[in-house]
Amino acid sequence: MSKTYYITTPIYYPSGNPHIGHCYTTVACDVIARFKRMQGYDVMFLTGTDEHGAKIQQKAEEQGMTPQQYVDGIVANFKRLWSFMNISYDRYIRTTDPCHIETVQNIFRKLYYNGYIYKSTYKGKYCVPCESFWTETQLVDGKCPDCGREVREAEEEAYFLKLSVMTDRVTDLLKNTDYLRPESRVNEMINNFVKDGLEDLCISRTSVKWGIPVPFDEKHTVYVWLDALINYISALGYENGTYNDFYKYWPADMHMTAKEIVRFHSIVWPAVLMMLDLPLPKRLYGHGWITFNGAKMSKSLGNVVDPFILGERYGVDAVRYQILRDMPYGSDSNFSNEIMIGRINNDLANALGNLVSRTVAMADKYFGGTLPEDRKPEPIDEELITMAKALREPVSAYVDEAQHSLALAEIFKVVDRANKYIDETEPWVLGRSEENRARLASVLYNLLETIRICSVLLSPFMPNTMPEVWKQIGASGEAVTYGEAASFGVLPANVTVHKGGILFPRIDIDKEIEELNAMLTPEKKIREDEDLDKANIITIDKFAEVKLRTGEVTACEKVAKSKKLLKLQIDDGRYGRQIVSGIAQWYKPEDLVGKKIIFVANLAPAKLCGEESQGMILAADTEDGGASVVFLDPSVPNGSTIR
Repeated sequence: MSKTYYITTPIYYPSGNPHIGHCYTTVACDVIARFKRMQGYDVMFLTGTDEHGAKIQQKAEEQGMTPQQYVDGIVANFKRLWSFMNISYDRYIRTTDPCHIETVQNIFRKLYYNGYIYKSTYKGKYCVPCESFWTETQLVDGKCPDCGREVREAEEEAYFLKLSVMTDRVTDLLKNTDYLRPESRVNEMINNFVKDGLEDLCISRTSVKWGIPVPFDEKHTVYVWLDALINYISALGYENGTYNDFYKYWPADMHMTAKEIVRFHSIVWPAVLMMLDLPLPKRLYGHGWITFNGAKMSKSLGNVVDPFILGERYGVDAVRYQILRDMPYGSDSNFSNEIMIGRINNDLANALGNLVSRTVAMADKYFGGTLPEDRKPEPIDEELITMAKALREPVSAYVDEAQHSLALAEIFKVVDRANKYIDETEPWVLGRSEENRARLASVLYNLLETIRICSVLLSPFMPNTMPEVWKQIGASGEAVTYGEAASFGVLPANVTVHKGGILFPRIDIDKEIEELNAMLTPEKKIREDEDLDKANIITIDKFAEVKLRTGEVTACEKVAKSKKLLKLQIDDGRYGRQIVSGIAQWYKPEDLVGKKIIFVANLAPAKLCGEESQGMILAADTEDGGASVVFLDPSVPNGSTIR
């Protein structure tokens, strides 16, 4: 009987269509699931959607449909994306599934009758976007500690979970086991939520109707976070009659989530399982966020983040590779189209793709595609062979710990060494002399074997492309197993290669960014005579978050790497700042020097073509598609607040 491995993504909240940020966790889990299958495990890979709560109810009402109709449409897009991204999940759970509802109600009833749930009145703070309850001491500057938005006072009858009685056991779990990783997340949870004692958690609402009814008090619905966490066992059949896999796969080997929901998974979820006397998951990994140039996307940045568009333009495997390669363990990853294209060109086109195409082309040119069996090894071969043979174990260890970036870095060390080996051995020189045929065959065979080993270990990361590599290097199914990835000399001595197409075409970055800019659809303009109820209405508090200041342009020049960007030095009445703006098509640098402008002062810094931008200047759209900068009277003091 094969060993089992159970891995889960969080279930995603379908309040909007998925984008590249949703892809990281799912692709990362897919890599682990594929790797474990390759190692011979019986894998259960679960993903799904969290479909209840106030936000869903509100979104549905805004669009004139029922909540179920709304989530059905969004879920269809999630499933389409996972199919497009080649996600090999085994089961998809929806919190609107009857089996899940049955499990949640049975667990709620069991916890209530076992004394872990009681009825009281909730009085405190509530964040609507996060659907989270907070105490006064947990707020940061009076706002939600997770999202930084305003919270509101809430008071209503509610059921509470006795989380407080689990303080010692949860503390021990976090401090004395390796359940939560990376270590920095442990410190965050202990310091922010646990060290002063856990507080009982409100787990029902009477004001939210779109949810699972409390089975013995149906004016209450189950709090969305308790509802959502239970998916990991409802999908296996715990306390429902739909599935029968709980005792086969539980406990989970890995839960993977983004860092903003680690609190629920590291504190509330283990506490619930303790109350149910169930085994705890073995590992929870809370990864960082994908940020977009450190700032909100804009047309001038050429930031297309629709994974369907990116996958169609560059190939799904290239997208999978980049988002995994550039996410440091436990930290945030900065995303831009420029970063993605650079990674594709440097790693996939220049390094891996070039290695495969050069090796196959030389085997075809000098031997008609089939290597002779005569060999002439030399000492220079040993370093490459040793690196290739030793590659499997560190890559496997990194994948086990969800350190995909480091796993890929290890593989590409060998890819880079193979390219260097070509330069050292100079096969094109060996090919000029008949007496060097055996030596040339040794060199090309060593390259083909190195490619084979690297491509086997890359196959969970890039499952579409690696079979094409195997075809080109003449590797059969038996040669591309996990077991053979630690052996050198697996390909037949007289292996036959097959020239194929370019694996990863090199991208003209300037041309591509121009095309992406043109592709972005500008937001619909709302005319004064249109119904403003259909616009993106914001509150006065939301508007107050944007800090507008006045400043004077003291210097301006073009950005060397761009036709669209100008670099402005601004006297902001304080320390001065640099702003990069995409207005070079409409203004010369000399047109702006000495002018008073308005800028957004609290926009996160962003790198544009290598230049740091510390804000955004205000400009209006013109009818011809241009931009007109908003200039102020020269008498306005620098650094003044715009109200």
